[in-house]
Amino acid sequence: MHLAQKTNGRFALAAAALAGALLVACGGGGGGSGTPVVTEPPPVVLPPVNGPAWLGFGADAQHTAVAQVATQDLARIRWRTAVDMAPQYSPQGYLLVHYGSPAITSKNTVLIPVKRLSQDGYMVRAVIGYTSELLWEMQTDYVMPPHRWTPSFNVTLTSANRMIVPALGGRVLYRDNPDSGGITAQSAAFYGNAAYDANKAAFDASVFVNTPITADSQGNIYFGFSTLPGAPAGLKGGVARIGADGKGSWAAATVLTGDTEIDKAAMNSAPALSQDQKTLYVAVNGPREKGYLLALDAATLSLKSKALLVDPQTAQPARVSDDSTASPTVGPDGDVFFGVLETTYAQHNARGWLLHFNANLAQAKTPGSFGWDDTASIVPASMVPGYKGSSQYLITTKYNNYGRAGSGDSKNKVALLDPNAAQADFIAPGVQVMKEVLTILGVTPDPNYPGGVVEWCINTAAVDPFTKSILVNSEDGWLYRWDLATNTLSQKVRLTSGLGESYTPTAIGADGTVYAINNAMLFAVGK
Repeated sequence: MHLAQKTNGRFALAAAALAGALLVACGGGGGGSGTPVVTEPPPVVLPPVNGPAWLGFGADAQHTAVAQVATQDLARIRWRTAVDMAPQYSPQGYLLVHYGSPAITSKNTVLIPVKRLSQDGYMVRAVIGYTSELLWEMQTDYVMPPHRWTPSFNVTLTSANRMIVPALGGRVLYRDNPDSGGITAQSAAFYGNAAYDANKAAFDASVFVNTPITADSQGNIYFGFSTLPGAPAGLKGGVARIGADGKGSWAAATVLTGDTEIDKAAMNSAPALSQDQKTLYVAVNGPREKGYLLALDAATLSLKSKALLVDPQTAQPARVSDDSTASPTVGPDGDVFFGVLETTYAQHNARGWLLHFNANLAQAKTPGSFGWDDTASIVPASMVPGYKGSSQYLITTKYNNYGRAGSGDSKNKVALLDPNAAQADFIAPGVQVMKEVLTILGVTPDPNYPGGVVEWCINTAAVDPFTKSILVNSEDGWLYRWDLATNTLSQKVRLTSGLGESYTPTAIGADGTVYAINNAMLFAVGK
């Protein structure tokens, strides 16, 4: 869904239709006399799974979203469960809610962030990946920061299999070994547990975790936070770190940027780590949507470098919207990618730009032609048999061209881009953008824009090098496999009847199950 909430590509569902779409029909029948004989099949014994974990948003601390196991065929929906028990639809039938990505342990336990109430009220449900059998659930006291579109509530795993979620007052909750029940969660505050215990009400009312949490391989965690005026302990919105030893630290966005217009970490924008984990990349912004990308020392949170985020067409500050989930992505060569909106709405058809920097942010490189509410995924160049360029990896991003936004024609695509080759932008010909290697058009006609197709619904797309494919959601209610060898949508499964919604992630389980979200439900898709 693009920022202006246009009606193109929207499929509002009435409550009855929604219920019908989410029910599995059952057959019955036959009568007769006598006592029926019930034969119970033997219990299914599943082999233990010991595969790669999906640690949270974007799969890893670089947000590459690259799977480490082959995905199963999109043959059927094995199970589904609510990620929102009280979804709030707009009057037009849209879901202006960013749902958090599941995390999946190496033993195939799926950790599902769930919104329980119409406003605040969140929990985590842990289920067995193959069957969805409940292992445990844990309610949290997390409260959303001030917002317009409902921000995401995310769950994160460390490499040591510790689960971490945000909590009230800018704290986090954590529990070890989430593959087992009966373990009590503990909490930690980046400004100190003693300070929190001494002034709980004030911290709870004014300090908010406002991004997903990112963990490094040593168990140190990083996240953004926002504050309200008068927050205790002199806290000002910015970035926080809690070390594996439990010691916390923080840095204010205003101080890091030297810009009084900047007051917090950008909403929903997960920090990213360099490949060597020594540099932390964080997006920060202010009320007027001006923003910076910061490179911080991951151990001390001291500033290494910063880049004002600028629209390539206007050379004016781009917009870093709190309605977006765009997060930095770090490529294998250290380059950093981050999505923004254009300076003036619809000047670039509300597509924004994917800004591109070298590792120290000193050099602005060729941007991509789409950045709005999207976190770029990394695609090894070897996944594309016909690719003849020199880049070791490519970038995948949605490539919607929103009808009724500027010159948009609703020819909504997904794109594979070469970060080191250029072409003239088709909207702003004076701007050089990343070269299109492959694009694919959506399938379902847009009923509100003749000749167009329904929008793609992606905020991070899972990449499968083993099958040379990418798993992508569409607002038409289908999950698709984009086969890069043939440039076709080679498999698909229908999740719902479709509707306009904020963009959603795909994730891959340790056994290759594909997880996708549509209409407030998480779907497990596989064989």
